[in-house]
Amino acid sequence: MANGNRGPSMHDVAARAGVSHQTVSRVLNDFPGIRPETRDRVLAAIDELGYRRNLAARALVTGRTQTIGMIGPEIPDIGPLSTLHGVERAARAAGLHTMMTSADPASESVREALDFLVGRGVDAIALVAQQRSVREALEGFDERVPVIHLLTGGDPAGAAASIDQRAGARLAMDHLLDLGHTRIQHVSGPPSYTEAQLRREEYGAAMSDRGLEPLEIIEGDWTTDSGFAAGSALDPTATAVFCGNDDMALGLIHALVTAGRDVPGDISVVGFDDTPASRHSLPPLTTVHQDFGAVGAWAVALMIAARDGLEPPSAELIAPTLVERSSTAPL
Repeated sequence: MANGNRGPSMHDVAARAGVSHQTVSRVLNDFPGIRPETRDRVLAAIDELGYRRNLAARALVTGRTQTIGMIGPEIPDIGPLSTLHGVERAARAAGLHTMMTSADPASESVREALDFLVGRGVDAIALVAQQRSVREALEGFDERVPVIHLLTGGDPAGAAASIDQRAGARLAMDHLLDLGHTRIQHVSGPPSYTEAQLRREEYGAAMSDRGLEPLEIIEGDWTTDSGFAAGSALDPTATAVFCGNDDMALGLIHALVTAGRDVPGDISVVGFDDTPASRHSLPPLTTVHQDFGAVGAWAVALMIAARDGLEPPSAELIAPTLVERSSTAPL
């Protein structure tokens, strides 16, 4: 039995359950061939004694640490934060632990983060890969563990979990076009981000498909400040604006209202992301919803399949949806 100087050991569990310590080890490591009544007896003894397994010892037996690594940007926005939270939540539900580090887009920083996690024995890695430079850091990298790319937007990137950015941009544009708007301007995110580039391209394609000339694209940096600055750069003939994310849309609305323009009476605005703030802006923002939690869950499914040498789930992009609120109106 456990004494006052240490926690219960595997031998204590074995004594309580009336089995050998080898049997306890087999139960803990999910070995097949254990009789159900024996397994139940061991698990009951574990609960009664409050035994906590030694993960390092288990890793020596199984070759796995039951831990997945996560690499996010140094200054994450709502998308990466929500996605990594989804990974953590799905990993926990699968009985896995998580370990996180950050990296800037430079190849050297990404490589250092990968080496850090691999050196700590993680079973797989989820890498936020919104920028091509992040994915390019893997070229020539000896992937000793599976690496799943997150938030590539549909840009080819090997094993990836992402949301269909082209489909999301088309939802936003079709909404404005169907309301009768033909002079639609786009406030984009930085072109170094694949998601921004895909939304930008789809803006142009949607206009061309309706026989319309795209207006000059205003480049922002995802922040509300850049959205506010876009307000003074809008084409005076624009009757609607598709913003590359909600933060820029909220900044733009602030600029428009400050200038005495009514949203949506004078000009309609659509965002992208469906952040909590978008529900409470004045007016509440019409936007494109991205299910970041689903991205995280999909990534964990891909990592488990890769770790276990199983056929990965069929590749697919997660479909976004349009959330209609009060910032858009018919022309």
